[in-house]
Amino acid sequence: MNNIKNEFSIKDLEHLSGIKAHTIRIWEKRYNLLAPNRTETNIRTYSIESLQKLLNITALYNNGLKISKIAKLTPEEIIEKAKELAISSNENHLLNTFKIAALNFDKALFINTFKNLEEEKTFSEIFYEVFIPLLEEIGFLWQTNTITPAQEHFISELIKQKILVNTEQFQTAEIKKHDRVYALFLPENEIHELGLQFVNFELTKLGYQTIYLGASVPSKSLEDLLTHYDHVDFISYFTIKPDTDNIDNYLSSFYDTLLKKENKLHILGRLALEIDESSINKKIKRYTSIKNLVDSI
Repeated sequence: MNNIKNEFSIKDLEHLSGIKAHTIRIWEKRYNLLAPNRTETNIRTYSIESLQKLLNITALYNNGLKISKIAKLTPEEIIEKAKELAISSNENHLLNTFKIAALNFDKALFINTFKNLEEEKTFSEIFYEVFIPLLEEIGFLWQTNTITPAQEHFISELIKQKILVNTEQFQTAEIKKHDRVYALFLPENEIHELGLQFVNFELTKLGYQTIYLGASVPSKSLEDLLTHYDHVDFISYFTIKPDTDNIDNYLSSFYDTLLKKENKLHILGRLALEIDESSINKKIKRYTSIKNLVDSI
C-alpha cells in the first residue's frame, strides 16, 4: 500500500474527473461537497476518499443530475446512485471505476466491474467503447504525473489478460478462411503490444489463421514464414519504433525482402500516422484505428 498515491492536488482531481479546478472550488464553497486538507502554505490536498467521492459525483452530474440535487444527497446515497449507474453500464462511471482500480492497484474492482460489463456487451464492444478510452485517459494521466508508471502498467496488464482469455476461446475453432495467413509482430525494440493482441483477437474471432509473434521481432526472423505460406499479410504496430528517421528505410527493406507475390504489410500506431501513404508502395497500408483495419479485411 506504500506505493499508492493517497494525496492529490486539485489539478490531479481535474485530470482524473474532467471537472475544471475552478468548478471543483465552487462546489466546495457553495455546496460543501469536498473537504480538502491544507498544507502549511495553504495549498489544497485531497484524500483518496475525496477523489472517489468526486468521481461518483461526476458520474451523477454527467448523467444529468444537477449539482444542487447531488449536494442534498448523503454520502451513502451518492455511492448507491453511482452503483446504479455502474450496473447500467454508464460509460463515464465505468471509466472512473477503472481509474480507481488503477489508483489502488485493485484487481478485484477491475475484475468485478469487467464481469458486470460482460453481461451487457461483447468483448469487442468493451474494448472499443471502454478500454480504448480508458487507455487514452490513463496515458494522459501518466504524462501529467497524476498516476505512476506502475499504475499504468497494472491496468494495461489486466486488459492484456482479458484479451488473451477471450482470444483462447476462438483458437481451437476451425479456420474458416484459408486464402491467407496473418502474421502479427512488432518491429525490433518495439514492446507496446496490447493493440496488436486485440487485432489478433478480432482476426481469430473472424476465423482467419493468425501467427502471433509478439514484441521486438527482427525482420530477418519473418523470412522463414515465406517458406511455409504462399500468401502472408503482415500486421504491425509502430508506437516508438522504427524511429521517424528510419521508417522509410525500414519499409523499403521490408518490401524488398518480405512483400513478394501477394504479401502485404498493414501498419497501425502513432508513428504509422506520420507516414505519407503517397510515398509508399501499394502493398503497404497504414490505418488510423484498429476498427478501421478490421473493417477493411
